[in-house]
Amino acid sequence: MIYSTSAIYAEERYKDGLYFLKRHLAWIGIGLVGMFAVWKTDYHLLRKYSTALFFVSVILLGVIYIPGIGKTAGGATRWIEFKGFRFQPSELAKITLIIYLSDILTRKQRWMQEFIKGLVPPLVVMGVMVGMVLLQPDLGTSVEMTLVAFIMLFVAGVKFQYLITLALSAMPFLWVFIFSTPYRRNRMLSFMDPWKDPEGIGFQIVQSFLALGSGGIFGVGLGQSRQKLFYLPAAHTDFIFSIVGEELGVVGSIFILFLFITIVWFGMRICFKALDLFGHLLALGIVSLISIQTIINVGVVTGSLPTKGLPLPFISYGGSCMAMYLVCIGILLNIHKWTQNKLMSGSSMAQDVVVE
Repeated sequence: MIYSTSAIYAEERYKDGLYFLKRHLAWIGIGLVGMFAVWKTDYHLLRKYSTALFFVSVILLGVIYIPGIGKTAGGATRWIEFKGFRFQPSELAKITLIIYLSDILTRKQRWMQEFIKGLVPPLVVMGVMVGMVLLQPDLGTSVEMTLVAFIMLFVAGVKFQYLITLALSAMPFLWVFIFSTPYRRNRMLSFMDPWKDPEGIGFQIVQSFLALGSGGIFGVGLGQSRQKLFYLPAAHTDFIFSIVGEELGVVGSIFILFLFITIVWFGMRICFKALDLFGHLLALGIVSLISIQTIINVGVVTGSLPTKGLPLPFISYGGSCMAMYLVCIGILLNIHKWTQNKLMSGSSMAQDVVVE
């Protein structure tokens, strides 16, 4: 799908139809190396170095503002670029937030029902990271990280009324943040009625509808999409699922969704079987991250959610995203391996749960 959606665009812009495919394959290679390394390393080391990972992520989120290093595109400064190498620190920040929250929620477990001792410390950590991502600005990733964090807080034992109060308190600020900026306001208006201005603010979502609608049951055929011919913006990144629907039809789209459901299903099995609280929360956070980003991406391209710049995990073009999600899979595999080894050795859950 990366080659199908990007070849013509790459040929036109870079005079190389394989431009995006080659870079994507390189990032897949990097991601597979990372996945294998994490799979073979005890995931409890992530807890040991969670604080260091947190500070590294915060530093990288700050480095993007250094002239000559930070890369700005589309009005947002989200990338570090050095000698042709481009990396998006927010992708690392998502995983780091999950690791650090898993650690702090395990350590603070006895105080989870208390606001000051239980809820405030993880909120501060979340606030720092989400706030720095929001400044880029990247509202989509910020919302995604917040939703994942709230799921982890709830499962860890934080009172539901605390979370509801926080969510309701944030709504006015979110409303102001969206409607105070023209391009965010336009995205919301195009979501509400894209056909009102099909050649203006509603252009991208209308083109997505045309792609999905023209695919029918079995699609127009792999590589035969018309919307990728400079009609649908971001066809190889955020809106790749639209081209999947056009070229592979309803059948291909459902198959892709089935693959995601399979990942989530086995991820949740690993989560429920984890013998220690840290592993349980870590697996939960990763599965939640994959689920939420997939739901948001598919929701956007089908017009069910306002447009957000989030790629489809494992499929969209985007090196940092691909590599980091492969590392996430490596973590899940390691939790599964460690759990199986402990079960075979007769270890009990009571011995493994770490509560400070």
